[in-house]
Amino acid sequence: MIHLSVNVNKIATLRNSRGGAIPDLLYFSGLALRAGAHGITVHPREDERHIRKEDVFNLKDFLEMYNSHGNVDVEYNLEGEPEKRFIDICLEVLPEQATLVPVTPGEITSDHGFQFKKDKEKLKPAIEKLKEKGIRVSLFVDAGVENLYLAKELGADRIELYTGPFAELYDLGGREKAFEIFQTYLQTAREAKELGLGINAGHDLDHLN
Repeated sequence: MIHLSVNVNKIATLRNSRGGAIPDLLYFSGLALRAGAHGITVHPREDERHIRKEDVFNLKDFLEMYNSHGNVDVEYNLEGEPEKRFIDICLEVLPEQATLVPVTPGEITSDHGFQFKKDKEKLKPAIEKLKEKGIRVSLFVDAGVENLYLAKELGADRIELYTGPFAELYDLGGREKAFEIFQTYLQTAREAKELGLGINAGHDLDHLN
């Protein structure tokens, strides 16, 4: 079964660009859920360029209320770097899932996954803290990532395949090349499944690609 979690960062970007509270983040999150989405995803960056810390808590309250009204249970997914600021937010909010992503200072958006041999020392304590609170952990990875077995050894439950390169090529009309990249996603997904890891995929995906 495939489930869709909608990232509402861009709604917050629009709101912040004009000041005030419009467009309303909770309204559009509810719209996505009523349309059939299974969850809501946000990435509370340190600079609060889109999602603010208060948004994280407001969305948590909103989703709890949504689920309490007899709707199909929806999930809350927080994305962020494996650093104290983000981990502390997760431990307070207790989302169903925390997706750890590598963050490069000054980046506009996430554009690469973890390299497990290089990043394992900072990932391990973050994963342990999240798992102690019952939070499912997913790790952002590039297709064809090496040493995928380390994700399992570190305690991750899932990986998230970074689909930005596929989406960009597809949207620019390079569909043959896009489908070549898609095959690398399939191979990585098969490897993850053999390791007992769940599989997420995301970045720039839309109803066309």
